[in-house]
Amino acid sequence: MSEVPDGISLGSVERKAPRPTATMTMTRDGPHGVEVLLGLRSETMAAFPGYWAFPGGGLSRVDQTAIEQLNGFEGPEAKAMACILREMSEELGLAPSPDGLVQLPLEVRQEIIADKSKYLPLALKGAFPYHTGFMRTLSHRITPPFGPIQFDNAFIHLHAGPAEKVPEIDLEPQTEFTQIMWDTPVNILARWSAHEIKVAPPVVTLLMEIERTLIRKNRDMVSASIDISERLPGRRSILFAHGVEVVPVKTATLPPADHTNCYLVGDPNGDFILVDPASHLREGMEDIAKAVERHNGELKAMMFTHSHGDHIGDIGLLREAFDVPIWGSEYTSRTVKCDRILNDGEFLELGNQTWKVLITPGHHPGHICLLSEAGLIAGDMVAGIGTILVPPHTGDMNEYLFQLERLKKMKPHLLFPSHGPVIALPEKKFDHYIRHRMARHQAVLEAVENGKQTLEEIARHAYADTPSAHPGLARDQTLSHLVAHHRAGLVSEKSNLWSLTDTKT
Repeated sequence: MSEVPDGISLGSVERKAPRPTATMTMTRDGPHGVEVLLGLRSETMAAFPGYWAFPGGGLSRVDQTAIEQLNGFEGPEAKAMACILREMSEELGLAPSPDGLVQLPLEVRQEIIADKSKYLPLALKGAFPYHTGFMRTLSHRITPPFGPIQFDNAFIHLHAGPAEKVPEIDLEPQTEFTQIMWDTPVNILARWSAHEIKVAPPVVTLLMEIERTLIRKNRDMVSASIDISERLPGRRSILFAHGVEVVPVKTATLPPADHTNCYLVGDPNGDFILVDPASHLREGMEDIAKAVERHNGELKAMMFTHSHGDHIGDIGLLREAFDVPIWGSEYTSRTVKCDRILNDGEFLELGNQTWKVLITPGHHPGHICLLSEAGLIAGDMVAGIGTILVPPHTGDMNEYLFQLERLKKMKPHLLFPSHGPVIALPEKKFDHYIRHRMARHQAVLEAVENGKQTLEEIARHAYADTPSAHPGLARDQTLSHLVAHHRAGLVSEKSNLWSLTDTKT
């Protein structure tokens, strides 16, 4: 992403009320202690593809009708519980009874999967139980402000008892999960810390809370559940990966994003750095300071991926608040006083973690990415929401495409962008960016080949397949492509008119 080009007004982001959702935190007593149920989300899912997560979904009118006509649904979380029972019937084929979980008849489950409104009439007919007596709300969390859509999620807990009494789960009828896993919180967190599996950030922090409470409650999940439900702990940290915590900071960036991700990168119990502490406002500074204060390690430095205004915070306040060196590339040091210049290929030893410095120009000269087993701190090379601009005067479209290919070949575990949520499928994201940019690159050249000469004409031709594109941004990016073609010797410009070079004709 980038600062909005001069002279282009995009307005502000309209943030709507969070959408209500619910997820099921199901546990059982396994041979080695309390186990938690997670499902591996299909890579075709829009949210958290390829991640292990809790079953669940969005609250609907069907759920409201259910609590009005079925017995046992009371209190502020009644609709969330109705949602969870319906989602359980679809995704897991299970229903809670006073005597434990039971399997739904296959034909009943298939009816609900085909049409969720069938849940209520089937429940009223007694096709399956819907006991809510053992369900509790463990936490309520609103997803971070990465974009205009947020979710207010209720984590509903159900302890299913001894493992031998929990029915087998058949995934065949549904399409959301490709695998299921029962395992202890300790084992799941250990595999996540070793970057063996991807676990949704809110699941990670809730598993940490469950494990801490189990220790205090002598490994008794029912007592732990009661304890957590009484405290209703909220979100403290947003852990994109082991050693990668994010603090969203309000900035004047390109809509639909309105935040820049500040990252705490490094050993969770040792040395770490702040990447892009971009705050100019007190609220953002306080959020960053609280994250640094609760970190178990020692802050060694602040680092900027590049010197765009939505990545550089108030340097005076930052130095006053943290009193640590500033690191950046040679180009960034031209506008920000850097105590250490970072170079391509060098390694940062941050406690027990090692991060490799990659200089990746294209979006901006001297742009820095950081790579480790956890993934890639990607800066503005890609975005989790919105798009990336390549400014025509300080950017380089050809170099940007080259660096995308370079990063793709490194096969990072995850992508941690400066704007938007963590990106679960890096190769898919890189492929999309490269195809999209190359197609636009060719469309701009074809416009000149077809006799279009002015920037406006070329932009209209190149963006004909994207009528919703902002005209100012379309012209800005078209100019970036034209400049790249000019550097490659394919087009020339005279008096603001573009044409093919003599060698092309």
